[in-house]
Amino acid sequence: MGFHEGRTMLRNFLILGVLAVASASFPMLYQSNPQMFEGLLKSAVGARPEVETQTDLNLAAVPDRPAAPQPLGRKVVVTADARGHFTSAFKLNGRQVDGMIDTGATLVAINGSTARRIGISLNASDFKHQVNTANGAIKAALVTVDRLQIGKITVDGVQAVVLDDKALRTNLIGLSFLQRLEKYQVENGALLLVQ
Repeated sequence: MGFHEGRTMLRNFLILGVLAVASASFPMLYQSNPQMFEGLLKSAVGARPEVETQTDLNLAAVPDRPAAPQPLGRKVVVTADARGHFTSAFKLNGRQVDGMIDTGATLVAINGSTARRIGISLNASDFKHQVNTANGAIKAALVTVDRLQIGKITVDGVQAVVLDDKALRTNLIGLSFLQRLEKYQVENGALLLVQ
């Protein structure tokens, strides 16, 4: 696979992850206008590499106060909050960060403030990927989080995307972390993570 194809594939995964976050986080929006999401998905998959693809993203919801994870050796159980979100405290690069686990998000998504707090410095030129949010079109940067921890579970070198604070008030922990675990499953209002 060539460098150009790899970038295109990564961009398409990013776009599909953003679509998944939007549809998973806001089912009412999806149910009221499924054609919009289907059209966006088709345009994202069929986009030519040299064309920047825009994606609708609505991340305006803020979860309830995160619950402390319950460590069980190399297992962690995160209970759902009143709205059914799996919120918890994490450590990103050794710094405590609150986040919401989103099994529909392809990548971990953090806001600019969190990126700075965990030691990721970005230049304006790093924000190459354009996404549409509830607050309009913004640019996003692709980064690597050196270490992501929840309880006794630790994963190194996790891919993430950085969005503006206005577009992403809640950090999202997506599949770039979850797929590196032995397993994760939702059962009886709780999310089990096993490493």
